[in-house]
Amino acid sequence: MDGFFAGIEQLALVRGLKASFVAYPIVNALHIMSIGTLLTSVWLMDLRILGAFRALPQAPFVTLLRRTALGAFGGALVTGSLLFSVRASEYVAMPIFLAKMGLILLAGANFLVFVRRAKGGDEPAGGAVTVLAMLSLVLWTSVLFAGRFIGFL
Repeated sequence: MDGFFAGIEQLALVRGLKASFVAYPIVNALHIMSIGTLLTSVWLMDLRILGAFRALPQAPFVTLLRRTALGAFGGALVTGSLLFSVRASEYVAMPIFLAKMGLILLAGANFLVFVRRAKGGDEPAGGAVTVLAMLSLVLWTSVLFAGRFIGFL
């Protein structure tokens, strides 16, 4: 398996990313921008579901933020994959990186369950949807913290 990740690091695109003075910082900045957009969207959406911002109609507000979060997740996925590719062998051996990937999978599963359970009404959600919104806040915030630890270990 080590050979697979070492092979990723040798791809022409990855070598170009490593060699470029401007490409890596731009990809890194776009990753941070995507993460910021994703977490802001998730936090606002979940807080609205939990009863905040009652002056805003829940259904259109949540729909807008869900689309924004999905677009930002796509941006974070692409840029994060590029950042990963530069040091794939090193990252895949880090427990904190593996924890981050696990948290992202849990947050994604939570989102899928949430979409199936959420109603489009204007009243604050109750029961399972409330728990899912609180879990979403915890999971996505944990993803952020895990990601920041990767750079310092």
